[in-house]
Amino acid sequence: MARRPNILLITSDQQHYSCLGATDPVLQTPALDRLCAEGQRGERAYTCNPTCSPTRASLITGLYPSVHGCWTLGTKLPEDVPTIGDALHGAGYHTALLGKAHFQPLGSRPSQTSLEAQPTLRDLAFWRQFHGPWYGFDHCELARNHADEAHAGQHYGAWLEDHGLTNWQDYFEPWPPQPGRSKRLHHWDLPAELHYTTWTAERTIADLERCAAADQPFFTWASFHDPHPPYLVSAPWSTLYDAADMQPGRLHAGELERLPPYVALAQQERPDYRPYVEQYASHGCQSHRHDEARLRADMAVYYGMISFMDQQIGRILEALDRLGQAEQTLVVFTSDHGHYLGHHGLVAKGPFHFDDGIKVPFIVRWPGEVAAGSVNRDLQSLVDLPTTFLAAAGLEIPGLHQGRDLAPSWRGEGAVRDHLICENRHQPTRLHLHTLVTEQHKITVFRGQPWGEIYDLAADPGETRNLWDEPSAQGLKCELLRRFVEADMAREPTRCPRIAHA
Repeated sequence: MARRPNILLITSDQQHYSCLGATDPVLQTPALDRLCAEGQRGERAYTCNPTCSPTRASLITGLYPSVHGCWTLGTKLPEDVPTIGDALHGAGYHTALLGKAHFQPLGSRPSQTSLEAQPTLRDLAFWRQFHGPWYGFDHCELARNHADEAHAGQHYGAWLEDHGLTNWQDYFEPWPPQPGRSKRLHHWDLPAELHYTTWTAERTIADLERCAAADQPFFTWASFHDPHPPYLVSAPWSTLYDAADMQPGRLHAGELERLPPYVALAQQERPDYRPYVEQYASHGCQSHRHDEARLRADMAVYYGMISFMDQQIGRILEALDRLGQAEQTLVVFTSDHGHYLGHHGLVAKGPFHFDDGIKVPFIVRWPGEVAAGSVNRDLQSLVDLPTTFLAAAGLEIPGLHQGRDLAPSWRGEGAVRDHLICENRHQPTRLHLHTLVTEQHKITVFRGQPWGEIYDLAADPGETRNLWDEPSAQGLKCELLRRFVEADMAREPTRCPRIAHA
Protein backbone atom coordinates (compact mmCIF):
# COMPACT_ATOMS: atom_id res chain seq x y z
CA MET A 1 0.00 0.00 0.00
CA ALA A 2 1.30 3.45 -0.92
CA ARG A 3 2.18 5.69 2.01
CA ARG A 4 -0.57 8.08 2.95
CA PRO A 5 0.26 11.68 2.00
CA ASN A 6 1.46 14.18 4.51
CA ILE A 7 -0.99 17.08 4.90
CA LEU A 8 0.19 20.64 5.44
CA LEU A 9 -2.51 23.27 5.95
CA ILE A 10 -1.25 26.85 5.82
CA THR A 11 -3.70 29.61 6.70
CA SER A 12 -3.61 33.37 6.94
CA ASP A 13 -6.12 35.41 8.90
CA GLN A 14 -8.53 37.82 7.22
CA GLN A 15 -6.91 37.95 3.77
CA HIS A 16 -8.87 39.36 0.83
CA TYR A 17 -9.26 36.78 -1.92
CA SER A 18 -7.48 38.98 -4.47
CA CYS A 19 -4.38 39.51 -2.33
CA LEU A 20 -1.96 37.20 -4.12
CA GLY A 21 0.87 38.17 -6.39
CA ALA A 22 -0.63 35.86 -9.00
CA THR A 23 -3.69 38.13 -9.22
CA ASP A 24 -2.34 41.51 -8.04
CA PRO A 25 0.87 42.71 -9.74
CA VAL A 26 1.54 45.22 -6.95
CA LEU A 27 1.71 42.53 -4.26
CA GLN A 28 4.94 40.55 -3.75
CA THR A 29 4.19 36.94 -2.78
CA PRO A 30 6.82 34.75 -4.47
CA ALA A 31 6.22 31.73 -2.22
CA LEU A 32 2.46 31.71 -2.80
CA ASP A 33 3.07 32.36 -6.49
CA ARG A 34 5.32 29.30 -6.47
CA LEU A 35 2.50 27.24 -4.97
CA CYS A 36 0.19 28.50 -7.73
CA ALA A 37 2.73 27.54 -10.39
CA GLU A 38 3.32 24.10 -8.90
CA GLY A 39 -0.31 23.50 -8.00
CA GLN A 40 -3.75 24.98 -8.50
CA ARG A 41 -5.32 28.31 -7.65
CA GLY A 42 -9.00 28.25 -6.75
CA GLU A 43 -11.03 31.26 -7.90
CA ARG A 44 -14.30 30.42 -6.13
CA ALA A 45 -13.47 29.28 -2.62
CA TYR A 46 -15.63 30.54 0.23
CA THR A 47 -15.59 30.49 3.99
CA CYS A 48 -18.51 29.02 5.93
CA ASN A 49 -18.58 31.98 8.32
CA PRO A 50 -16.91 35.42 7.95
CA THR A 51 -15.38 35.40 11.46
CA CYS A 52 -12.45 33.56 12.99
CA SER A 53 -13.57 31.07 15.66
CA PRO A 54 -16.52 29.49 13.82
CA THR A 55 -14.54 28.90 10.63
CA ARG A 56 -11.45 27.65 12.43
CA ALA A 57 -13.61 25.15 14.28
CA SER A 58 -15.12 24.06 10.95
CA LEU A 59 -11.61 23.53 9.56
CA ILE A 60 -10.98 20.76 12.10
CA THR A 61 -14.48 19.27 12.38
CA GLY A 62 -15.99 19.29 8.88
CA LEU A 63 -19.13 20.79 10.41
CA TYR A 64 -20.91 24.09 9.98
CA PRO A 65 -20.81 26.43 13.00
CA SER A 66 -24.51 25.83 13.65
CA VAL A 67 -23.68 22.15 14.21
CA HIS A 68 -20.26 22.06 15.89
CA GLY A 69 -21.36 24.62 18.48
CA CYS A 70 -18.81 27.42 18.14
CA TRP A 71 -21.39 29.53 16.35
CA THR A 72 -19.80 32.97 16.77
CA LEU A 73 -16.87 34.86 18.24
CA GLY A 74 -16.84 34.68 22.01
CA THR A 75 -18.07 31.09 22.11
CA LYS A 76 -16.17 27.84 22.52
CA LEU A 77 -15.77 24.75 20.39
CA PRO A 78 -16.84 21.99 22.82
CA GLU A 79 -14.01 19.54 23.47
CA ASP A 80 -16.29 16.55 22.82
CA VAL A 81 -16.83 17.38 19.12
CA PRO A 82 -14.89 14.87 16.96
CA THR A 83 -12.03 16.40 14.95
CA ILE A 84 -9.98 15.22 12.00
CA GLY A 85 -6.93 15.29 14.24
CA ASP A 86 -8.48 12.49 16.26
CA ALA A 87 -9.06 10.42 13.12
CA LEU A 88 -5.63 11.09 11.62
CA HIS A 89 -3.86 10.38 14.91
CA GLY A 90 -5.66 7.04 15.03
CA ALA A 91 -4.31 6.29 11.55
CA GLY A 92 -0.71 6.89 12.61
CA TYR A 93 -0.34 10.57 11.74
CA HIS A 94 1.44 13.06 13.91
CA THR A 95 -0.91 16.04 14.28
CA ALA A 96 0.22 19.56 15.17
CA LEU A 97 -1.06 23.12 15.29
CA LEU A 98 1.48 25.94 15.24
CA GLY A 99 0.23 29.52 15.52
CA LYS A 100 -3.28 30.85 16.04
CA ALA A 101 -6.05 28.56 17.30
CA HIS A 102 -8.96 30.73 18.51
CA PHE A 103 -11.23 27.78 19.30
CA GLN A 104 -12.03 29.38 22.67
CA PRO A 105 -13.11 32.87 23.81
CA LEU A 106 -11.13 35.62 25.49
CA GLY A 107 -13.41 35.31 28.51
CA SER A 108 -13.84 32.39 30.88
CA ARG A 109 -16.33 31.24 33.50
CA PRO A 110 -16.77 28.08 35.59
CA SER A 111 -19.35 26.72 33.15
CA GLN A 112 -17.21 27.53 30.09
CA THR A 113 -13.48 27.49 30.77
CA SER A 114 -11.04 28.79 28.18
CA LEU A 115 -7.32 28.25 27.80
CA GLU A 116 -7.27 31.26 25.50
CA ALA A 117 -8.36 33.78 28.15
CA GLN A 118 -6.57 36.02 30.61
CA PRO A 119 -4.89 35.49 32.99
CA THR A 120 -3.94 32.09 31.55
CA LEU A 121 -2.63 33.70 28.36
CA ARG A 122 0.29 35.26 30.24
CA ASP A 123 0.95 32.33 32.56
CA LEU A 124 4.13 31.26 30.77
CA ALA A 125 4.85 28.54 33.33
CA PHE A 126 1.64 26.85 32.24
CA TRP A 127 2.44 27.14 28.54
CA ARG A 128 5.96 25.81 28.99
CA GLN A 129 4.50 22.52 30.20
CA PHE A 130 1.38 22.37 28.01
CA HIS A 131 1.70 21.23 24.39
CA GLY A 132 -1.41 19.07 24.02
CA PRO A 133 -3.13 16.90 23.21
CA TRP A 134 -5.83 19.45 22.40
CA TYR A 135 -8.70 19.23 19.91
CA GLY A 136 -7.07 16.24 18.22
CA PHE A 137 -3.62 17.83 17.92
CA ASP A 138 -0.80 15.82 19.47
CA HIS A 139 1.35 18.94 19.67
CA CYS A 140 0.35 22.61 19.96
CA GLU A 141 2.32 25.84 20.12
CA LEU A 142 -0.07 28.76 20.31
CA ALA A 143 -0.33 32.55 20.21
CA ARG A 144 -3.61 34.45 20.38
CA ASN A 145 -2.68 38.07 19.63
CA HIS A 146 -2.66 40.14 16.47
CA ALA A 147 0.16 42.69 16.32
CA ASP A 148 0.63 44.30 19.75
CA GLU A 149 -2.73 43.33 21.24
CA ALA A 150 -2.82 42.79 24.99
CA HIS A 151 -3.73 39.11 24.74
CA ALA A 152 -0.16 38.09 23.95
CA GLY A 153 1.74 35.35 25.73
CA GLN A 154 1.27 31.57 25.51
CA HIS A 155 4.02 29.63 23.74
CA TYR A 156 5.06 32.72 21.79
CA GLY A 157 5.75 34.68 24.98
CA ALA A 158 7.87 31.85 26.31
CA TRP A 159 9.77 31.73 22.99
CA LEU A 160 10.46 35.46 23.20
CA GLU A 161 11.93 35.03 26.66
CA ASP A 162 14.02 32.09 25.48
CA HIS A 163 15.36 34.35 22.71
CA GLY A 164 16.49 36.97 25.21
CA LEU A 165 13.54 39.36 25.06
CA THR A 166 12.78 39.25 28.77
CA ASN A 167 10.90 42.56 28.53
CA TRP A 168 8.65 41.26 25.74
CA GLN A 169 5.54 42.67 27.42
CA ASP A 170 6.81 46.20 26.69
CA TYR A 171 6.14 45.55 22.99
CA PHE A 172 2.46 44.78 23.58
CA GLU A 173 -0.53 46.62 24.95
CA PRO A 174 -0.64 46.23 28.74
CA TRP A 175 -2.84 43.83 30.64
CA PRO A 176 -5.06 44.85 32.32
CA PRO A 177 -5.83 47.49 29.66
CA GLN A 178 -4.91 51.11 30.34
CA PRO A 179 -7.57 53.45 28.90
CA GLY A 180 -6.23 56.45 27.03
CA ARG A 181 -2.95 54.82 26.11
CA SER A 182 -1.84 55.84 22.61
CA LYS A 183 -1.92 53.15 19.94
CA ARG A 184 0.99 52.13 17.76
CA LEU A 185 0.36 52.72 14.06
CA HIS A 186 1.91 50.96 11.06
CA HIS A 187 5.52 50.56 12.26
CA TRP A 188 6.27 48.19 15.14
CA ASP A 189 9.68 48.38 16.79
CA LEU A 190 9.65 44.65 17.51
CA PRO A 191 12.46 43.11 15.39
CA ALA A 192 11.19 41.01 12.48
CA GLU A 193 13.22 38.01 13.67
CA LEU A 194 11.18 38.06 16.90
CA HIS A 195 7.80 38.64 15.25
CA TYR A 196 5.13 35.97 15.65
CA THR A 197 5.14 35.46 11.87
CA THR A 198 8.76 34.32 12.11
CA TRP A 199 7.90 32.25 15.19
CA THR A 200 5.04 30.45 13.41
CA ALA A 201 7.30 29.43 10.55
CA GLU A 202 10.15 28.38 12.82
CA ARG A 203 7.95 26.18 14.98
CA THR A 204 6.28 24.67 11.92
CA ILE A 205 9.65 23.78 10.43
CA ALA A 206 10.73 22.20 13.73
CA ASP A 207 7.61 20.05 13.68
CA LEU A 208 8.25 18.97 10.08
CA GLU A 209 11.82 18.06 11.00
CA ARG A 210 10.64 15.90 13.90
CA CYS A 211 8.25 14.01 11.64
CA ALA A 212 10.86 13.51 8.92
CA ALA A 213 13.35 12.15 11.46
CA ALA A 214 10.72 9.74 12.78
CA ASP A 215 9.55 8.84 9.25
CA GLN A 216 5.99 9.55 10.37
CA PRO A 217 3.23 11.03 8.21
CA PHE A 218 1.97 14.36 9.49
CA PHE A 219 -1.03 16.62 9.54
CA THR A 220 0.45 20.01 10.38
CA TRP A 221 -1.45 23.29 10.50
CA ALA A 222 0.74 26.40 10.12
CA SER A 223 -1.72 29.04 11.30
CA PHE A 224 -0.45 32.56 10.60
CA HIS A 225 -2.04 35.54 12.36
CA ASP A 226 -1.74 38.22 9.68
CA PRO A 227 -2.83 40.29 7.79
CA HIS A 228 -5.58 40.69 10.41
CA PRO A 229 -5.61 44.26 11.85
CA PRO A 230 -4.19 46.17 13.69
CA TYR A 231 -2.24 47.41 10.68
CA LEU A 232 1.13 47.11 12.37
CA VAL A 233 4.27 45.22 11.36
CA SER A 234 8.03 45.23 11.83
CA ALA A 235 10.58 46.80 9.48
CA PRO A 236 11.31 46.46 6.63
CA TRP A 237 7.78 45.22 5.91
CA SER A 238 6.12 48.35 7.33
CA THR A 239 7.57 50.46 4.49
CA LEU A 240 7.75 47.92 1.67
CA TYR A 241 4.75 49.43 -0.16
CA ASP A 242 3.88 52.99 -1.07
CA ALA A 243 0.42 54.14 -0.06
CA ALA A 244 0.16 55.98 -3.39
CA ASP A 245 0.24 52.63 -5.22
CA MET A 246 -2.72 51.23 -3.33
CA GLN A 247 -6.13 50.93 -5.02
CA PRO A 248 -8.85 50.64 -2.36
CA GLY A 249 -12.35 49.45 -3.10
CA ARG A 250 -15.27 51.83 -3.47
CA LEU A 251 -18.87 52.46 -2.47
CA HIS A 252 -20.74 52.86 -5.76
CA ALA A 253 -23.35 55.51 -6.38
CA GLY A 254 -26.84 54.31 -5.51
CA GLU A 255 -25.59 51.07 -3.94
CA LEU A 256 -26.89 51.76 -0.43
CA GLU A 257 -30.42 52.46 -1.63
CA ARG A 258 -30.93 48.80 -2.49
CA LEU A 259 -29.29 47.30 0.60
CA PRO A 260 -30.72 46.26 3.99
CA PRO A 261 -30.92 49.31 6.29
CA TYR A 262 -28.24 48.20 8.73
CA VAL A 263 -25.62 48.34 5.94
CA ALA A 264 -26.25 52.04 5.38
CA LEU A 265 -25.57 52.67 9.08
CA ALA A 266 -21.93 51.79 8.46
CA GLN A 267 -21.55 55.02 6.49
CA GLN A 268 -22.71 57.24 9.36
CA GLU A 269 -20.27 58.93 11.69
CA ARG A 270 -22.04 57.69 14.84
CA PRO A 271 -24.33 54.85 13.79
CA ASP A 272 -26.94 53.46 16.18
CA TYR A 273 -27.01 49.68 15.76
CA ARG A 274 -29.16 49.07 18.84
CA PRO A 275 -32.12 47.77 16.79
CA TYR A 276 -29.84 45.08 15.35
CA VAL A 277 -27.44 44.03 18.11
CA GLU A 278 -27.68 42.52 21.56
CA GLN A 279 -25.09 41.80 24.25
CA TYR A 280 -21.46 41.86 23.00
CA ALA A 281 -22.18 43.90 19.88
CA SER A 282 -21.35 42.36 16.52
CA HIS A 283 -17.88 42.87 15.08
CA GLY A 284 -18.19 45.46 12.36
CA CYS A 285 -21.20 47.24 13.90
CA GLN A 286 -19.51 50.60 14.07
CA SER A 287 -18.85 53.44 11.67
CA HIS A 288 -16.95 52.36 8.58
CA ARG A 289 -16.42 55.92 7.36
CA HIS A 290 -12.78 56.36 6.52
CA ASP A 291 -10.26 58.84 5.26
CA GLU A 292 -8.93 57.87 1.83
CA ALA A 293 -5.31 58.70 2.69
CA ARG A 294 -5.45 56.70 5.93
CA LEU A 295 -7.04 53.74 4.14
CA ARG A 296 -4.26 53.74 1.56
CA ALA A 297 -1.63 53.85 4.30
CA ASP A 298 -3.37 51.00 6.17
CA MET A 299 -3.60 49.02 2.95
CA ALA A 300 0.14 49.46 2.28
CA VAL A 301 0.89 47.95 5.70
CA TYR A 302 -1.70 45.21 5.09
CA TYR A 303 0.24 44.30 1.93
CA GLY A 304 3.50 44.39 3.90
CA MET A 305 2.05 41.95 6.44
CA ILE A 306 1.14 39.58 3.60
CA SER A 307 4.60 39.79 2.04
CA PHE A 308 6.23 39.09 5.42
CA MET A 309 4.02 36.05 5.88
CA ASP A 310 4.84 34.95 2.34
CA GLN A 311 8.56 35.10 3.09
CA GLN A 312 8.05 32.79 6.05
CA ILE A 313 5.83 30.44 4.02
CA GLY A 314 8.76 30.26 1.61
CA ARG A 315 10.94 29.01 4.47
CA ILE A 316 8.41 26.25 5.18
CA LEU A 317 8.30 25.19 1.52
CA GLU A 318 12.10 25.14 1.42
CA ALA A 319 12.11 22.94 4.52
CA LEU A 320 9.80 20.44 2.78
CA ASP A 321 12.26 20.34 -0.11
CA ARG A 322 15.28 19.95 2.17
CA LEU A 323 13.63 17.15 4.12
CA GLY A 324 12.60 15.29 0.96
CA GLN A 325 8.92 15.61 1.86
CA ALA A 326 7.56 17.90 -0.88
CA GLU A 327 6.57 15.17 -3.35
CA GLN A 328 4.52 13.29 -0.76
CA THR A 329 2.84 16.27 0.88
CA LEU A 330 -0.58 17.72 0.10
CA VAL A 331 -0.29 21.46 0.73
CA VAL A 332 -3.32 23.75 1.02
CA PHE A 333 -3.12 27.49 1.54
CA THR A 334 -6.19 29.56 2.36
CA SER A 335 -7.57 32.15 4.81
CA ASP A 336 -10.30 31.85 7.42
CA HIS A 337 -12.31 34.71 5.84
CA GLY A 338 -11.95 37.85 3.76
CA HIS A 339 -11.41 41.54 4.44
CA TYR A 340 -12.84 44.88 3.31
CA LEU A 341 -10.45 47.50 2.00
CA GLY A 342 -13.02 50.14 1.17
CA HIS A 343 -15.19 47.73 -0.83
CA HIS A 344 -18.86 48.77 -0.53
CA GLY A 345 -17.65 51.56 1.76
CA LEU A 346 -16.54 49.02 4.40
CA VAL A 347 -13.29 48.37 6.26
CA ALA A 348 -12.02 45.21 8.00
CA LYS A 349 -14.98 42.88 8.63
CA GLY A 350 -18.56 42.82 9.79
CA PRO A 351 -21.96 41.14 9.38
CA PHE A 352 -21.91 41.55 5.61
CA HIS A 353 -21.77 38.77 3.01
CA PHE A 354 -20.24 40.47 0.00
CA ASP A 355 -17.60 38.34 -1.70
CA ASP A 356 -14.90 40.59 -0.25
CA GLY A 357 -15.76 39.20 3.19
CA ILE A 358 -16.68 35.58 2.48
CA LYS A 359 -14.55 34.62 -0.51
CA VAL A 360 -10.99 33.49 0.29
CA PRO A 361 -7.68 32.88 -1.47
CA PHE A 362 -7.17 29.18 -2.10
CA ILE A 363 -4.19 27.20 -3.42
CA VAL A 364 -3.59 23.45 -3.44
CA ARG A 365 -0.37 21.65 -4.38
CA TRP A 366 -0.54 17.85 -4.53
CA PRO A 367 2.17 16.33 -6.73
CA GLY A 368 0.86 13.60 -8.99
CA GLU A 369 -2.77 14.50 -8.24
CA VAL A 370 -3.26 18.16 -9.16
CA ALA A 371 -2.09 19.68 -12.43
CA ALA A 372 0.64 22.28 -12.00
CA GLY A 373 -0.30 25.82 -12.99
CA SER A 374 -4.01 25.07 -13.19
CA VAL A 375 -6.89 27.35 -12.18
CA ASN A 376 -10.05 25.93 -10.61
CA ARG A 377 -13.32 27.82 -11.09
CA ASP A 378 -15.53 25.31 -9.24
CA LEU A 379 -17.26 26.27 -6.00
CA GLN A 380 -15.33 25.16 -2.92
CA SER A 381 -16.07 25.64 0.78
CA LEU A 382 -13.68 25.58 3.72
CA VAL A 383 -16.04 23.13 5.45
CA ASP A 384 -14.95 20.66 2.75
CA LEU A 385 -11.30 20.55 3.78
CA PRO A 386 -11.57 18.07 6.70
CA THR A 387 -13.55 15.64 4.53
CA THR A 388 -11.03 16.04 1.73
CA PHE A 389 -8.06 15.46 4.02
CA LEU A 390 -9.54 12.27 5.46
CA ALA A 391 -10.33 10.99 1.97
CA ALA A 392 -6.77 11.77 0.85
CA ALA A 393 -5.50 9.70 3.77
CA GLY A 394 -7.73 6.80 2.71
CA LEU A 395 -9.87 7.03 5.83
CA GLU A 396 -13.61 6.57 6.17
CA ILE A 397 -15.61 9.78 6.11
CA PRO A 398 -17.75 10.14 9.26
CA GLY A 399 -21.46 10.44 8.63
CA LEU A 400 -21.41 13.49 10.85
CA HIS A 401 -19.35 15.43 8.29
CA GLN A 402 -21.15 18.08 6.26
CA GLY A 403 -18.33 18.76 3.79
CA ARG A 404 -17.50 17.10 0.50
CA ASP A 405 -14.34 15.58 -0.93
CA LEU A 406 -12.84 18.23 -3.21
CA ALA A 407 -10.24 15.95 -4.79
CA PRO A 408 -12.28 15.18 -7.95
CA SER A 409 -12.65 18.90 -8.57
CA TRP A 410 -8.93 19.46 -7.98
CA ARG A 411 -8.14 16.72 -10.49
CA GLY A 412 -10.36 18.33 -13.12
CA GLU A 413 -12.94 15.54 -13.04
CA GLY A 414 -15.86 17.93 -12.50
CA ALA A 415 -17.38 20.10 -9.80
CA VAL A 416 -18.45 18.42 -6.58
CA ARG A 417 -20.68 21.36 -5.63
CA ASP A 418 -23.35 23.38 -7.42
CA HIS A 419 -23.89 25.55 -4.34
CA LEU A 420 -22.47 26.43 -0.95
CA ILE A 421 -23.74 28.08 2.21
CA CYS A 422 -22.21 30.73 4.44
CA GLU A 423 -23.61 31.22 7.95
CA ASN A 424 -23.43 34.24 10.22
CA ARG A 425 -25.24 34.07 13.53
CA HIS A 426 -23.28 36.68 15.38
CA GLN A 427 -26.31 37.54 17.49
CA PRO A 428 -28.76 34.93 18.81
CA THR A 429 -31.85 36.59 17.30
CA ARG A 430 -30.62 39.68 15.45
CA LEU A 431 -28.30 40.05 12.50
CA HIS A 432 -28.66 36.36 11.85
CA LEU A 433 -28.04 35.79 8.14
CA HIS A 434 -27.35 32.88 5.80
CA THR A 435 -26.15 33.07 2.20
CA LEU A 436 -26.50 30.62 -0.65
CA VAL A 437 -23.98 30.90 -3.48
CA THR A 438 -24.66 29.10 -6.78
CA GLU A 439 -22.77 29.04 -10.04
CA GLN A 440 -24.29 32.37 -11.10
CA HIS A 441 -26.22 33.85 -8.18
CA LYS A 442 -26.02 34.74 -4.53
CA ILE A 443 -28.96 35.14 -2.15
CA THR A 444 -28.83 36.25 1.49
CA VAL A 445 -31.75 35.76 3.87
CA PHE A 446 -32.07 37.50 7.24
CA ARG A 447 -33.85 35.90 10.16
CA GLY A 448 -36.94 37.86 11.19
CA GLN A 449 -36.46 40.57 8.57
CA PRO A 450 -38.32 41.35 5.33
CA TRP A 451 -35.22 42.44 3.49
CA GLY A 452 -32.55 40.39 1.79
CA GLU A 453 -29.97 40.43 -1.00
CA ILE A 454 -29.75 38.82 -4.45
CA TYR A 455 -26.91 39.31 -6.91
CA ASP A 456 -26.31 38.06 -10.41
CA LEU A 457 -22.60 37.35 -10.09
CA ALA A 458 -22.16 36.95 -13.84
CA ALA A 459 -23.71 40.29 -14.79
CA ASP A 460 -22.73 42.12 -11.58
CA PRO A 461 -19.52 40.60 -10.15
CA GLY A 462 -18.97 43.66 -7.97
CA GLU A 463 -22.34 43.09 -6.23
CA THR A 464 -23.49 46.68 -6.63
CA ARG A 465 -27.11 45.98 -7.66
CA ASN A 466 -29.25 44.15 -5.11
CA LEU A 467 -32.15 42.48 -6.98
CA TRP A 468 -34.18 41.47 -3.91
CA ASP A 469 -37.02 43.98 -4.44
CA GLU A 470 -36.85 44.30 -8.22
CA PRO A 471 -40.17 43.21 -9.82
CA SER A 472 -38.37 41.58 -12.73
CA ALA A 473 -36.36 39.38 -10.33
CA GLN A 474 -39.24 37.91 -8.31
CA GLY A 475 -39.23 34.65 -10.26
CA LEU A 476 -35.50 34.36 -9.66
CA LYS A 477 -36.06 35.04 -5.96
CA CYS A 478 -38.59 32.22 -5.69
CA GLU A 479 -36.27 29.79 -7.46
CA LEU A 480 -33.29 30.74 -5.30
CA LEU A 481 -35.34 30.44 -2.11
CA ARG A 482 -36.43 26.94 -3.17
CA ARG A 483 -32.81 25.99 -3.85
CA PHE A 484 -31.84 27.45 -0.49
CA VAL A 485 -34.30 25.18 1.34
CA GLU A 486 -33.07 22.14 -0.57
CA ALA A 487 -29.43 23.05 0.10
CA ASP A 488 -30.13 23.36 3.80
CA MET A 489 -31.80 19.96 3.83
CA ALA A 490 -28.93 18.42 1.86
CA ARG A 491 -26.35 19.43 4.45
CA GLU A 492 -28.06 17.65 7.33
CA PRO A 493 -25.46 15.31 8.85
CA THR A 494 -26.10 11.58 9.21
CA ARG A 495 -24.09 10.60 12.26
CA CYS A 496 -25.75 7.21 12.60
CA PRO A 497 -26.61 5.24 9.42
CA ARG A 498 -29.96 3.50 9.25
CA ILE A 499 -29.52 -0.25 9.75
CA ALA A 500 -33.09 -1.52 10.17
CA HIS A 501 -36.69 -0.65 9.37
CA ALA A 502 -37.41 0.27 13.00
